[in-house]
Amino acid sequence: MHAIVIEDKRLVLREVPDPVAGEGEVVVDVTAAGVNRADVSQRQGFYPPPPGASEYPGLECAGVISAVGAGVSGHHVGERVAALLAGGGYAERVAVPAGQLLPVPTGLSLREAAALPEVACTVWSNVVDLARLHKGETLLVHGGGSGIGTFAIQLGKALGATVVATARASKHDVLAGLGADLVVDYTTDDFVAATKDFTGGRGADVVLDIVGAKYLRRNIEVLAPDGRLAIIGFQGGRSAELDLGLLMAKRGRISATGLRARGLDDKARIVAGVRGAVWPLVEAGAIKPIVHDALPLAAAQEAHELVESSEHVGKVLLLP
Repeated sequence: MHAIVIEDKRLVLREVPDPVAGEGEVVVDVTAAGVNRADVSQRQGFYPPPPGASEYPGLECAGVISAVGAGVSGHHVGERVAALLAGGGYAERVAVPAGQLLPVPTGLSLREAAALPEVACTVWSNVVDLARLHKGETLLVHGGGSGIGTFAIQLGKALGATVVATARASKHDVLAGLGADLVVDYTTDDFVAATKDFTGGRGADVVLDIVGAKYLRRNIEVLAPDGRLAIIGFQGGRSAELDLGLLMAKRGRISATGLRARGLDDKARIVAGVRGAVWPLVEAGAIKPIVHDALPLAAAQEAHELVESSEHVGKVLLLP
């Protein structure tokens, strides 16, 4: 098969051995694969795959099962699926643990379904499973125009929350159309002041953050009493001073999680949660995949450059 390999921090299409379905795995013929910031970090040498994972980038895909390994039940050759991956999505075929498979939501194409697994599992596990966002609360989403951001806005609204998002001014109309109640231009405006003004001084009950160190103090300042800060990235750095007194005054909580390196059982639990809680919202039309562009697999480097530019809204896909 053909897959994208990393050579001198660049993405190159090469012929590589076909994957084999191991115990508890299936092989999926990939129709489309999602491009994520984590893939960019891997290409740059900052985010190696966990032990045992494919060395090729790609954390989500959708396609058709072409082989079923020993010990797998409930899945069959020819089945259309979406999949959460630890790696290997930038390829014509990929081996996937059966617990990380999702059905293609009714009404969606395989290409559309490929835009969902990584963002759905990341957002649900952090915003719902960990931070316990409830109806009537306020969710602040940083990076609202990203794949994570566009999904989080829609999920927050579907759950009955008020949603504030940060994004460049050029993306505001699109994000408002997805349900954001307030969009703040982080290049010109103070999201802390804007959020507090919008909420009558209360602030955000849950903050979903991709920036990290650069936003740490302001994220705590914007928290409402008993607020929860969920950190899922550190585009703005890894280290910052934490004012414990400020956090204590808010009775705030901070979590910082990644998805890729979790164990198979934990990933299967998250996937099951997404299937039960999120997939019905997708099938009802309350959440839709937002695809900015779909490029040929051979154009993976171009896809990364697009994601790095932050000019996109939603997901960028690769098509083997």
